[in-house]
Amino acid sequence: MPDRQAPETAARSSTPAAAPDAAPEPKIDAQGRSYATGKRKDAVARVWIKPGNGQVTVNGRAGAVYFARPTLQMIIRQPFEVAGRKDQYDVWATVRGGGLSGQAGAVRHGISKALTLNDPALRAALKKGGFLTRDPRVVERKKYGKPKARRSFQFSKR
Repeated sequence: MPDRQAPETAARSSTPAAAPDAAPEPKIDAQGRSYATGKRKDAVARVWIKPGNGQVTVNGRAGAVYFARPTLQMIIRQPFEVAGRKDQYDVWATVRGGGLSGQAGAVRHGISKALTLNDPALRAALKKGGFLTRDPRVVERKKYGKPKARRSFQFSKR
């Protein structure tokens, strides 16, 4: 009986292994933009960022006009402040679904993901701040026999 040897191709991986210390390449399109999607509650944001002077456009309107409340504007600026890149990128976003608070959270999530694609070195700071994690909290469903998700009808003892 002839000696059988395991084929060497099984031991080799089909893709070359990246060097452990090599930083991932930034993902930038031909126009110099990075694209990412962000989600929060029912809102979904498609976000493009490119180097610029800090101009934010949401659904064709200025960010300060679309998100008029200062709290919502602060939410959108947070990833840039944590990354130390304030007023260095222009943001263009389209967002659908949900309310203004969920939409601001979705844009923030998308900006954070796009920043990591543009500059992978920022990933650690944004991850530590919790900006890259999708917030899993959503509205609890209404149950039958109750007027809302948890509220019960008024109970009368007699």
